[in-house]
Amino acid sequence: MRARLALIASGERCELREVVLRDKPAALLATSPKGTVPVLVTPDGAVIEHSLDVMLWALRRNDPWGWLAPESASLDDLLALVTGCDGDFKTQLDRYKYPDRFVLVEGEPTPRDRGAAFLAMLDARLAASTHLAGERPSLADAALMPFVRQFSMVEPHWFAAQHWPHLQAWLVGWTGTAAFATAMHKYAAWAPGCPLVEFPAL
Repeated sequence: MRARLALIASGERCELREVVLRDKPAALLATSPKGTVPVLVTPDGAVIEHSLDVMLWALRRNDPWGWLAPESASLDDLLALVTGCDGDFKTQLDRYKYPDRFVLVEGEPTPRDRGAAFLAMLDARLAASTHLAGERPSLADAALMPFVRQFSMVEPHWFAAQHWPHLQAWLVGWTGTAAFATAMHKYAAWAPGCPLVEFPAL
């Protein structure tokens, strides 16, 4: 989702090929043998295989919303925040969402507890401003929001009961945007011969 959000914010348009990961098309594997998404092939033929790198590529080409120029932090600060999310928080999110796939060690904090510590830090940060780096969105907001949303959906009642008013308001605000609705639009799976689908659509 965050790669799509950056494409929307930048105005960079691409041909979209929706992929069902349990039935990966040969064209995807030929382009990116690791077989994960997103994958972006740039106009000069470079292959970008990580969502944050797609975001940076798009926004460095065009950044009309100023996502790379935050009000109250440096870009390095934002990237450090995203790195924290993509590291331990994402690990705990996966363990929280799919408990049957992991072995929990008795006496250690649960994945929910460890993820909650990161979310509490975000809530404290959002107490000072509407977004993570000021009064307007930045790269960090768009990069973190999809994972915070996933965490909130594992146990919605538990998440709503936490005293994270700033984080909860921030998440509601993001999910009510036109950019979020556009990023969440469902597309039919691509196959050779399918009509071209442009994203974002005009």
